[in-house]
Amino acid sequence: MSRWSNISAGTLFLRIVLWLLAFVTITPFLLLLLTSIKSKADVLQGAFALPAYPHFENYVDAWNAGHFNIYFWNSIIVVIPVVAASVFLGLLTGFAFAYLSFPFRRTLFAILTLGMMVPAEAFIIPLYYEMRYLGLINTYAALILPQIAMSIPFSTIFLASAMQQLPEEVLEAAVLDGAGRFYILRKIVIPLMVPAMSTLALFLFIWTWNEFLIPFILVNDDDYRTLPLGMLFFQGRYTVNTPVLTAGAVIVIFPLIVTYLIFQRRFIAGLTAGATK
Repeated sequence: MSRWSNISAGTLFLRIVLWLLAFVTITPFLLLLLTSIKSKADVLQGAFALPAYPHFENYVDAWNAGHFNIYFWNSIIVVIPVVAASVFLGLLTGFAFAYLSFPFRRTLFAILTLGMMVPAEAFIIPLYYEMRYLGLINTYAALILPQIAMSIPFSTIFLASAMQQLPEEVLEAAVLDGAGRFYILRKIVIPLMVPAMSTLALFLFIWTWNEFLIPFILVNDDDYRTLPLGMLFFQGRYTVNTPVLTAGAVIVIFPLIVTYLIFQRRFIAGLTAGATK
């Protein structure tokens, strides 16, 4: 009883609001999971009705009939190089904008910022013709290269801002000791930037995994489709079979949830890295 008496009314209200927001956020996902283990007859009994027994065969049907084995590996093949290349290039360009002086620095930074704000719908048609001219339609390169280019502006700005929060004394001491730029980047900046880089990698993983427009326009071969695009065609075939359809949706979002749960500590540390400077 003494524990609750020490909590102010404002704190209690805030906790109630947070619990309500958490409940509202997680309820649709729980309903999705519940529906995915139901039969067609169970679905007709209501959204919150429990099935007589879990129908895990819905996941097997979705995986096999929906070709999710192909789409899953295609997503992996695309997301790994996109995240790795974007973080690496963002680290280099972020270091340059954070610490180096060069001509047209502010102009280039403004162009990067502008590029981050331009939606993919604005350049998807020229991008299609460019990829077709290069002979890259229906290839992994058509999925990987544009997404790396789209990720670099955000990666640069994110990492440059994080680098500017690093202790200046450490960097100044390294310069006074005669350390070169690559040594400072490799031995000082990168170890201190691990939380921010992990956060960026998680952002890029989620965005790349969920990317729909670029695969939809640049790929029409089923052998190169990623999970979100494959889900579209799967939905067209299984619109009336709600349990199998929701099982497919769970398969699509499951890697995102697992990845976030694994890296959530680094994600939070990266977001709050400069808060206690």
